[in-house]
Amino acid sequence: MQARGSGEQRPRGGWRFLLRALGHRNYRLFFAGQSVSLIGTWLTRVATAWLVYRLTGSALLLGVIGFCGQIPSFILGPFAGVLVDRWNRHRLLVVTQVLAMLQSLALAVLALSGHIAVWHVAALSVFQGLINAFDMPARQSFVVEMVEDRADLPNAIALNSSMFNGARLLGPSVAGALIALVGEGGCFLIDSVSYLAVIASLLVMRITPRVREHQPQHVLTELKEGFLYSFHFPPVRALLGLIAVVSLMGMPLTTLMPVMASEVLEGGPNTLGFLMAASGLGALGGALFLASRRSVRGLGGVIFTTTLLFGVGLVAFAASRHLALSLVTMVLCGFGMMVTTAASNTVLQTIVEERMRGRLMSFYVMAFMGTAPFGSLLAGVMATHIGAPGTLAIGGGMCLLGAAWFRRKLPALRERVRPIYVRLGIIPEVATGIDMAAERSGPRES
Repeated sequence: MQARGSGEQRPRGGWRFLLRALGHRNYRLFFAGQSVSLIGTWLTRVATAWLVYRLTGSALLLGVIGFCGQIPSFILGPFAGVLVDRWNRHRLLVVTQVLAMLQSLALAVLALSGHIAVWHVAALSVFQGLINAFDMPARQSFVVEMVEDRADLPNAIALNSSMFNGARLLGPSVAGALIALVGEGGCFLIDSVSYLAVIASLLVMRITPRVREHQPQHVLTELKEGFLYSFHFPPVRALLGLIAVVSLMGMPLTTLMPVMASEVLEGGPNTLGFLMAASGLGALGGALFLASRRSVRGLGGVIFTTTLLFGVGLVAFAASRHLALSLVTMVLCGFGMMVTTAASNTVLQTIVEERMRGRLMSFYVMAFMGTAPFGSLLAGVMATHIGAPGTLAIGGGMCLLGAAWFRRKLPALRERVRPIYVRLGIIPEVATGIDMAAERSGPRES
């Protein structure tokens, strides 16, 4: 977000500028390991959705499985944030990655042995959700420990998104072919092996122990403190609210994708892979757009525009009956969704007090992933009554209303964020004006 009148210079430096966060060794290791692991993660996501729909043919059960995998983040997210602020985030991530590897391995064993049932998928989805409740806020908060220069933090967040969506582009398209070739179990097995890359990258990092400035209090006391901090400051409250709306109403897109691919577009697993890859392509483009930006300034307007774009893309996808048009709308949806969420994350990570970082990131995860299970369940219920296209059209309309609400609040939010940007030196012309006034009044003390 930025106040009117503070223009932004276009960045220079080409690809070196776009990749500047990779100059930090620990982040470079993390980026390499995660790039491999996330491809496996997307293999599992596509394979799970296709497996459930193949076994049941039920849009409702697709929603139920999505609910099972995401509800732990909603219930445990705030408590996990308190613990993430207390614990060693590096060690916590090693533990969560090992547990996630075992979860994928269990899916692989059940699927390859031919004994897998929907209740197995639901139970293991809940287990993965429990892992994610701690892993996601820890991962978001850990970025600032890997990137020593605070000025490179927005670029690191954008590169995280580009990494995630690069895997989202490659993973689903590969998954479509692999499901036909080796079945869902083969995809699960590949995913479990891919976790070794990120575990290895974490183990070889050299991390300076984080010094906690405040003595731990009772968990509920710190939880209340985090809640008041997150929801009493209007910019944080507005961003979290917008992310919650986009996630709640946009999640039907992911949940109902197998239905749209098989029934509306009359395709198979390859069609599903193409649709998800198109969304990933748009998201990757959005991540590169964010990485090319020099500053966090001006992101409020960007968030409004991309939320609007996501809503339009969702409505257009619901109306499409041709694969080519559907792929174009998926590119728009991927771009809009990714930029909205990543730009909001960047603003939040910039304005947050360090001692509150884990707690705020847990509320961000709660808004982003925690509301998703309700969106998945709602999608399944609505799709059984009005069909998948009607459900997606309603979701897109609600995202358009959310964008209009955020745009109305944006001028006031800019004024509340501006003093923080001045204090951090993010608005250089203001800082320069202060320096010039100080020089006119006399020499500074050393």
